[in-house]
Amino acid sequence: MQQRMKDFPMTPEAVTALLKRAAVGRISTIGADGYPYTVAVHFCWDGSAVYFHGLPRGEKLDNIARCPKVCFEVSEMTALLTEGIPIACKADTAYESVVIKGEAALLTDPEEKRAVFGAIVEKYLPHWADKPLPDANVNGTAVVKITPKAITGKYHA
Repeated sequence: MQQRMKDFPMTPEAVTALLKRAAVGRISTIGADGYPYTVAVHFCWDGSAVYFHGLPRGEKLDNIARCPKVCFEVSEMTALLTEGIPIACKADTAYESVVIKGEAALLTDPEEKRAVFGAIVEKYLPHWADKPLPDANVNGTAVVKITPKAITGKYHA
């Protein structure tokens, strides 16, 4: 375990708060060539899983179909710590970071997908949360669920 993880672990409540408020997460999959593939996604956290949506085909979905093991990360830099620091090399960063290792699966149930879309709209576009979602959009968009196997959070202030 990293020293910072030992010295500055986030509480479960702080992990949940970051997962609820973070605007962008990054998902890493394993490519056909064996290399990691990481992309930014809009997402929501329901307290037990991460969900994101996107185009119904592409590299990340191909990678998930081949190997469902993924890593999901969110972070926020809250400040540059420079007070009393004489040179740039000694500056530091205040941040919070959550890493989830888990398994991803494509959702197929239209009602489950609709519920996820509702949560994503509520998070990013709350003024549209009461508007119905067209069936064509729900059916034509991929929704992925990441079930965590391990969750870690760390901070530095």
